[in-house]
Amino acid sequence: MKIYRRHETTKRRILLTNFIKMLILFSGVCIFTSACVTLGKDFPVSRVVEIKIGKTSKNEIRKMFGPPWLSGFKDGELSWTYSKYDYSLFGERKAKVLVVQFGKNRLVTTFTFNTTEHNE
Repeated sequence: MKIYRRHETTKRRILLTNFIKMLILFSGVCIFTSACVTLGKDFPVSRVVEIKIGKTSKNEIRKMFGPPWLSGFKDGELSWTYSKYDYSLFGERKAKVLVVQFGKNRLVTTFTFNTTEHNE
């Protein structure tokens, strides 16, 4: 009876190992075939023109673009970053980044917007 159980345990291990290998292979195939990665979150580019240095407040920026994807400090001022990066192994790579800095009065002191979509 013990030999039967040992044989059954070995058989289960082999099946489990093969299942894990197939799962890894399937995941790899899915990643390779999609070959697409998106980082950040989308934001309305059309509203960037509404930002006015010294006039637009932190609350207005939040209402326009929502919560920032990244937050930090640059040159001692609060900095919010809104960005979206789309990477594709086979297609076009796209990016758009908005960085807004706020002074102590909670108004925009500077901002930059960059994109890979050129409308020249």
